[in-house]
Amino acid sequence: MPELPEVEALARFLSAEAGGRRITRVELAAVAALKTFDPPLDALVGGTVAGCWRRGKFLCLEAGLPAKDTMWLVLHLARGGWVRLREQMATTRARQGRGPLALRVGLEPGGGLEVSEAGTEKRLAVYVVRSPDEVPGIARLGPDALDPALDAQTLRARLAATGGQLKSALTDQTVLAGVGNAYSDEVLHVARLSPFKSAARLSEEEGVRLHEAMVELLTDAVARSVGLPGGELKSEKRSGMRVHGRAGEVCPVCGDTVREVSFATSALQYCPTCQTGGKPLADRRLSRLLK
Repeated sequence: MPELPEVEALARFLSAEAGGRRITRVELAAVAALKTFDPPLDALVGGTVAGCWRRGKFLCLEAGLPAKDTMWLVLHLARGGWVRLREQMATTRARQGRGPLALRVGLEPGGGLEVSEAGTEKRLAVYVVRSPDEVPGIARLGPDALDPALDAQTLRARLAATGGQLKSALTDQTVLAGVGNAYSDEVLHVARLSPFKSAARLSEEEGVRLHEAMVELLTDAVARSVGLPGGELKSEKRSGMRVHGRAGEVCPVCGDTVREVSFATSALQYCPTCQTGGKPLADRRLSRLLK
């Protein structure tokens, strides 16, 4: 799933490449992806792309319309979604079906954006709104993970208020915006904290450690991602991971074997030596440290 660094880099890439270009056509290929009906999708046609910004893990493209209100195309890419800038696009209308193509946005003088979603789990969401705050998921967002106003004390308090486990609290977008499954694994590894530690039982020192790890890791990931073409962002994300997606490999810090806990539709990875006192976690949803 694209998270804060990739969505931030993608937003900047699209601002640079699509900014100032007029929208000539908008075609929906995945009907279920469109979550709004007023304004209609074709209300974007004729608008000029003013820029693209990130809100949490949402991608927000602003279209300025002559003598009309500004319209926004907001995308949540979910697990398998992505946006590609095409120099050329098919001249025939997008066909609705079960393929990966979800949305096509034509731009002057040619080419445009193609929004696609890989896999069978179709959760990509498309919104056409007059303000990004009209999108329910954006309205519910907690503070951004890289908001300068979010200090260690505030982060610790927000996590504690959830009453759940640390991994779940970090990925709850109403608590903290922008961090998902992959970067939460990485942050917890750098902070040397168990994913199943109670979010309400973080000490002050652990809260500082977690905040520093999160800011440092995400800032570095953004710096590595910004400036890359959109097509290279996913591979850059994978190459920078220490433990996420690396079960069975060697921890780059201590040399222990990276372990995994699997759930019904996802998995987390961690290092026992760095994070759980050398004890492996039981591989089940309500996992606890093995005695």
